[in-house]
Amino acid sequence: MSDPILFSVDEGLARLTLNRPTRLNAFNSDLAHAWRDATAEATSRSDVRAILLDAAGPAFCAGGDVLEMATLMTDGSPLTELAGVINAGIRALTESSIPVVAAAHGTTAGGGLGILLSTDYAIVGGGSKIGSLYANIGLTPDLSVSAQLADAVGRRRALQLVLQDRLLSADEALEWGLVAEVVTGADAAEEAERVRARAEEIARFWLAGAAEAYGQAKRLVRSQPSRTFAEQLEEEARSIGASFDTPDAKARVAAFAAASAKKAR
Repeated sequence: MSDPILFSVDEGLARLTLNRPTRLNAFNSDLAHAWRDATAEATSRSDVRAILLDAAGPAFCAGGDVLEMATLMTDGSPLTELAGVINAGIRALTESSIPVVAAAHGTTAGGGLGILLSTDYAIVGGGSKIGSLYANIGLTPDLSVSAQLADAVGRRRALQLVLQDRLLSADEALEWGLVAEVVTGADAAEEAERVRARAEEIARFWLAGAAEAYGQAKRLVRSQPSRTFAEQLEEEARSIGASFDTPDAKARVAAFAAASAKKAR
């Protein structure tokens, strides 16, 4: 039996691959617990400065495994417990100061939408479809969909998704601001590889630059709702002062100043 999540770290980049391709990477208990453990490790390791989340097979994530719900669950308590396990991983990503890029080819639906929203920069394929679809089977949004979707696309558009069985096209998702980039390919397999390659380019861009500053910028934006406006200004002031004291910032500021002085001559 293959691991439900593939995890590796290479030169500062942690890669997490959802690995239930025959079930469209839908979450069951095994994947939920592997997700919680992998995200905890990725966000706690000192050698990780960027995270890439992708998926094996034809889809990114179809949410919860409805077949297992129907055959193994006799009431809703196991589903509530399972959501709590997955939520721990969502919180690990969103509350960390490490930027996360998603390579989300194929379909993303249900709880998969919440997983996508938990990343900071999403790349999808031209043929990708993204939607909610909870109500189609009589369920309500979970895995942060109701917490994050309106922030991403606005309340009216969020309601359009959760109150219909609509699947957004890749171009619609881009226009709505749900994803950052759309990548196309000659066929589904090539498109998936190109999505992964572009996501890795983004992650390597962070790593080659001021990775810590990108991470702190992500933290400031993600954590803002917990503060008043005045508190956010104070946190920004504290953060920029702390970042200025880092060796990386001192070197970059000095290099920028030297280049500017040279150009002014």
